[in-house]
Amino acid sequence: MPAEVTDCIQKHCPVHPSGSVLAVAQNRIREKSTLRDAGLAVPEFREVTSAEQLRSAVSELGTPSVVKTASSGYDGKGQAVIHDPDQVDEIWTSLATDQAILEQFVEFDCELSVVGARNSLGEFVHYGPFRNSHTDHILDVTVCPSGLSDDVNERAVDVARRVFECLDVVGVLCVELFVTTDGRILINEIAPRPHNSGHLTIDAHKTCQFEQQVRAICGLPLGNAEQHADAAMANILGDLWNESEPHWPALLASDVKLHLYGKAEARPGRKMGHITALADSIEDADKNVRAARESLLNK
Repeated sequence: MPAEVTDCIQKHCPVHPSGSVLAVAQNRIREKSTLRDAGLAVPEFREVTSAEQLRSAVSELGTPSVVKTASSGYDGKGQAVIHDPDQVDEIWTSLATDQAILEQFVEFDCELSVVGARNSLGEFVHYGPFRNSHTDHILDVTVCPSGLSDDVNERAVDVARRVFECLDVVGVLCVELFVTTDGRILINEIAPRPHNSGHLTIDAHKTCQFEQQVRAICGLPLGNAEQHADAAMANILGDLWNESEPHWPALLASDVKLHLYGKAEARPGRKMGHITALADSIEDADKNVRAARESLLNK
């Protein structure tokens, strides 16, 4: 929902998240600027509104660097990696925008997300960090717990908590993070809603992210976010249909949970559902969920 619509509705009734939160999240320049000004670490960036400005920004930040449209981009859409300054004109034309952001390329060890919830009393709970792997810019597999050190996990949660507080978030929000090769934690982006990486909470936690959303926006006490078992979630994309239905019996014969979203048309890259596996270790959960997804091709 556009932030302007939310601002209008707020004149008549409470709305969570507020229009101010949406305004920050829906524009990458406002997002990075707001977080940076709050003292939170983000990749170095420049605002660009023309090919000339993009060329100048590339000369400052160097290559590779990543240019993204200021709004309306997701799952890798509306962005491109610039490896050579000679690519600037072509890439700027392909983005078809008059406002973009250039970000310094981040050398990272892994990507994390912290999904949390906060109510109007300032009570905060979290599930993460989750460790995420992507394929073609689309979330592929999420594992929880992250398998990283206590220090990294604690710092990631602290960053998420500070985001909630500086934006005065009420509801569920996901903070996506890079853990850099030199140990820093940088914010990639925020999503003020239940998040794809948090779908495993349906099966792996006492209170899932969707219930937390209801509790938070209704002013109720937040639920227990304790985890039952180590877990891994794998997305099911439309690519698996390949002109016919995936082999559901093979998957359902394994010890995993299947969630389909009821979308009428399967298209390549479209998220059609997800699978969650619970196990005694994240390594086993990861292996099992990948094997279960692979079984869908055994027709």
